[in-house]
Amino acid sequence: MSKTFIVLFAAALCTTACATQNADSSSNTAADAKGSESTSDIVDTAVSAGSFKTLAAALQAADLVDTLKGPGPFTVFAPTDEAFAKLPPGTVDDLLKPENKEKLRAVLTYHVVSGKVAAADAMKLTSAKTVQGQELTISTEGGGVKIDAANVVKTDIAASNGVIHVIDAVVLPK
Repeated sequence: MSKTFIVLFAAALCTTACATQNADSSSNTAADAKGSESTSDIVDTAVSAGSFKTLAAALQAADLVDTLKGPGPFTVFAPTDEAFAKLPPGTVDDLLKPENKEKLRAVLTYHVVSGKVAAADAMKLTSAKTVQGQELTISTEGGGVKIDAANVVKTDIAASNGVIHVIDAVVLPK
């Protein structure tokens, strides 16, 4: 039942985002936004990319959509749907329960850094303080960048209120 909720909710979010995009034909998708100014905020940019349905549902369940649609700027290390699927079975369903809202907020805000941190700048850092309050570890290995144990797989997706870097795993606060 929870998986059905996620799918239905993500579809509703996508429908809302698509309607907004159709009203503003100058909106950029995540693929078009790389390296350019975007007129879409972080949430709309992620939703339009199509690979962040679980993240979108989690943001809604944690009441963080309005925050990430705010002025920012924010840097979001966004786990893909595949990244969420790597979590132990039942983890996402459990986090989406209303009684776990604060835990879900902590996990999601651990993926967000205040300010706009481009990939070139992130590669010079060893850590970054998250909105959640703890530090993410940043390391470079073999020409790539890791955020805690997650690999950064796509960088510098521009949004009107910040930047998104795509990661291949969900990072968890200590």
